[in-house]
Amino acid sequence: MTPSKAFINRPAALAFVLAAVVIVLDQLLKRWVVGSLGLTVGDSQPMVWPLSFTLVSNDGISFGFFQTHAPWTRWALAAFSLAASLVLVLWVRRADRMVTGVAVGLILGGAVGNLIDRVRLGAVVDFIDVHPLMFPWIFNIADSGITVGVLVLLAESLFTSRKADA
Repeated sequence: MTPSKAFINRPAALAFVLAAVVIVLDQLLKRWVVGSLGLTVGDSQPMVWPLSFTLVSNDGISFGFFQTHAPWTRWALAAFSLAASLVLVLWVRRADRMVTGVAVGLILGGAVGNLIDRVRLGAVVDFIDVHPLMFPWIFNIADSGITVGVLVLLAESLFTSRKADA
């Protein structure tokens, strides 16, 4: 009798745990910045150099790109985030490398974190400001997850070799 195939593989399990961590951290920090710090859009609170929390409402994509301020973009970008999330879930379920699970988990968590904002608020809450480091964009934990996840995927594709299918 052969053992049955596991319902979920280890890279996928890791991806889902990481995604949950990114989502929770993203949403908790956003609530803290808006609630406890009491920032409103445009307000800035210096933290520890070079970090400030500067609250912006982003109706574009990551790092404020493609802002149109058109009402339809809220739902178009929400639909894109949902579709991308579903594709990532299907992809990671077939992953065989833990590094893929890490990358996809970070991207998935970021996509869902920003999706929650877009559906709930109509725009994404961005607040991490490190402009003294010559980084002009204001972003959030979800954006960071997406960016780091994409970089991990790129590194994986550049620095790992895969056996060719025979």
